[in-house]
Amino acid sequence: MFTVTSKSFTNKGPLPIKYSTYGDDVNPELSWTNVPEGTKSFCIINDDPDGHNWVHWLVKNIPADVTSVPEDTVPGEEVVSSWRIKKYKGPRPPSGTHRYFFKVYALKIEKMKANNIRDFYKEAEANKLAVAEIYGTFSSQN
Repeated sequence: MFTVTSKSFTNKGPLPIKYSTYGDDVNPELSWTNVPEGTKSFCIINDDPDGHNWVHWLVKNIPADVTSVPEDTVPGEEVVSSWRIKKYKGPRPPSGTHRYFFKVYALKIEKMKANNIRDFYKEAEANKLAVAEIYGTFSSQN
């Protein structure tokens, strides 16, 4: 089974402040295993379903031989997020505790063309072989 893990946080546990806008605002480390046969590339979607599906980070065209993303590293091409920037932007919930999902898609295509959130989701879903996900929580600092 296609699986994603992180050395930076425990699945379903709290994200360290380092990965938030209150800290260094860098992406956490991610690693994936049991890649499906026929995978030609990967993409990453980092979103907050508790914040109206706010998208924090989109990365496309990650080569098929890459199976990890070191902390504070971009493994492919970034696409504009809900923050209206092409880079990782960590948690900053206005209130309460939110879940921040990191979804790695194994794709049957080498290159994604999407350059906006809506098209990114559509293209990833249409070309997925499998999806692995992990999430961390973060609480409002207000």
